[in-house]
Amino acid sequence: MKRHLLTLIFLATTLLSFASPISDLLERIDKGASRKFAIELKAGVADAKDYFELDQRGNRVVVRGNTYVNIAVGINWYLKYYCGIHLSWNQMHASLPAVLPAVTKPERHETDLTLRYDFNYCTFSYSMAFWDWERWQEEIDWMALHGINMPLAAVGHECVWRNMMLRMGYSEEEVGKFIAGPAFLAWWEMNNLEGWGGPLPLNWYKQQEALQKRILARMKQLGMHPVLPGYSGMCPSFESQVGKPADGDASVNSGENNQSSLQLWNGFTRPGVIMPNDARFDKFASLFYQETKRLYGTADFYSIDPFHEASNLPADLNIGEAGKAILKAMKEYGNEYSTWVVQGWSENPRPEMLDALPNGDVLVLDLFSECRPQYGAKNSIWHRPQGYGEHDWAFCMLENFGANIGMHGRIDQLLNNYYTARRDFSSHMKGWGFTMEGSETNPIMYELMSELPWINDKINRDAWVKKYVDARYGITDQTFPTVDHHSAANGIYAAWSALINGIYNCPDGNNQQGPSESIFCSRPSLECFQASSWSKMMGYYDPNTTMTAAMLLTALAPALKDNDNFRYDLVDICRQAIADRGRIVYNQLVADFKSFDRSSFKAHKKEFLDLILKQDSLLATRSEFRVGRWINQARSIGSTQAEKDLYEWNARVQITTWGNRYCADTGGLRDYAHKEWNGLLRDFYYPRWTYYLDILEQELDGKLPVLPVGNSSWQTPDNPALTVDWYAMEEPWTLSHSTYATEAEGDPIDTATRIIKSINKK
Repeated sequence: MKRHLLTLIFLATTLLSFASPISDLLERIDKGASRKFAIELKAGVADAKDYFELDQRGNRVVVRGNTYVNIAVGINWYLKYYCGIHLSWNQMHASLPAVLPAVTKPERHETDLTLRYDFNYCTFSYSMAFWDWERWQEEIDWMALHGINMPLAAVGHECVWRNMMLRMGYSEEEVGKFIAGPAFLAWWEMNNLEGWGGPLPLNWYKQQEALQKRILARMKQLGMHPVLPGYSGMCPSFESQVGKPADGDASVNSGENNQSSLQLWNGFTRPGVIMPNDARFDKFASLFYQETKRLYGTADFYSIDPFHEASNLPADLNIGEAGKAILKAMKEYGNEYSTWVVQGWSENPRPEMLDALPNGDVLVLDLFSECRPQYGAKNSIWHRPQGYGEHDWAFCMLENFGANIGMHGRIDQLLNNYYTARRDFSSHMKGWGFTMEGSETNPIMYELMSELPWINDKINRDAWVKKYVDARYGITDQTFPTVDHHSAANGIYAAWSALINGIYNCPDGNNQQGPSESIFCSRPSLECFQASSWSKMMGYYDPNTTMTAAMLLTALAPALKDNDNFRYDLVDICRQAIADRGRIVYNQLVADFKSFDRSSFKAHKKEFLDLILKQDSLLATRSEFRVGRWINQARSIGSTQAEKDLYEWNARVQITTWGNRYCADTGGLRDYAHKEWNGLLRDFYYPRWTYYLDILEQELDGKLPVLPVGNSSWQTPDNPALTVDWYAMEEPWTLSHSTYATEAEGDPIDTATRIIKSINKK
């Protein structure tokens, strides 16, 4: 009898491993992989903590946990630290060993941070604007492997608004004037702008509705709790001038005096905001949640950010009452058991709003915890003495702004802030999150953040980095068969030590937003430092350290040339080294110009421009660094020539001028989402720099009046170097349909090695 019972248990476990969403995930990683694991879901057990366990049964690895997501974390842990397989954005597939390494001793990891969030609204436009189902499927797998169980699910949110507006009597033309284009939907959703990049074709709504339904189904299959957008009071800025609601309810048009436009946002007209004491607020909220339910069902969490990045609120606005109205509508029309998720960013959520809301109904995402926490830490420039009061909150890592390409991290700050939060602010710290504006960069920071909650003891930073490198590159005793293993591996660790103690260790007190920006992407001048308007960039690492890392890695590249993670990292690290060398050369040519050193200026000018072209050729060897990948993603979504052209224009504008002339220049949005990408460097940034440096050279040659420097009293405002119409030079590229390749061209190892050697011969 006992033998039969054991047989039934084994069969049940076997069936579970083949029937669960985890087996599907494993099959997407490597066909046949699910047969090598035994998956055990311990659901229904009243655990205060989430956990996963690794064990062994015969020749199968056992992974058990109390949710599918926790089991996926266990799978990822096993692959990294037993198999030397690191699944990352650049590579979500792998070849598992025929016989998996045995788990010789059972291993258990647990965490009480049970709410694990993913995404910033900006991510949906800066990275995901044109993703199809295949790319989304990989992302959901990545989320599960990294422990995410409450991702923001904003795809197709515009479909809710379109349906809702049509029901209220708006025309398709008015809908088109309100809802933004595909590359700018995030800022429309955050109440920053309306209409820019549109109008959206009707086919877009059909595609995105269908895509969102597939996304939600997969998330729920894995046991995730998608966070749907909720209603904050947004309405079209022209709402008071229209409105013949389909149901004839005259109250929809009452209370025009209670609408606020909340000024402009970087030159864009913001949507209107209906105040909570306006009868229309309830009507809008009711229809909003009705359409959300009809399309996508209900949610346990709704994301709502009232008055986002808004100043000069109406003097008579009672922020506490506004919060109550928003919460009441969410509970009444959305889901009475749902939680309001709000971003902790700048002044939001305002203390007077939080004070008016009941504890337990709100979860605050502390958006930039690794740099400017607001949960109460005293050393933050955004210090809130009371934190978020008695409300629950999540420790989040922002890491990236504008989806800019660049190596960056705050590894010591992240560790220090995380451990301080766990020690001093743990009573209402219920989770953690990724809140990057752009994804697919700097994987080391996301691995560290996702592992922290599962490790009980404080980690040793350097020891953890060594384990990370071993897992990412599959470094074992067999990895370097032609050279001494220890000396070769030590060379890899030395390269990463230079990075971890330099570019990945942005220090406390440096509040820059994201990567140190490439000088190549700056609008040229004699005072260039950053590329975008708000990066708050400060120098914090020796730029020669990235070149040191690049030289060490290119020397060892032949032994790791078959590892895709290494090939990706080599290109990225060499890209950073070239960009850092470019900044040094730029400063030299500025000094040459100010010193009137013609020959030295011409030599440094040539070196600087050559570096841009070398960078462009290096980045061609990886599809992730090609502008063609972004543009062709956009065009592939379109069904007609007109749709393809509109989406391509959206894609091109977002990464360059961002807005029209006024918003780009006066509003300061130009180059906010700049990219060091193949094609863009050659055709957008290189012409800008060539044009400007040619002017300076002509001035040194006496062909043009010399640009005044220092305290010169003879100003020449008509000097060509001061009067360049950059927008006029940039806009033609946004309107172009020049073609760019998507797939990689050339060998990354050979190209990186050749370029790094050529730079260091000088």
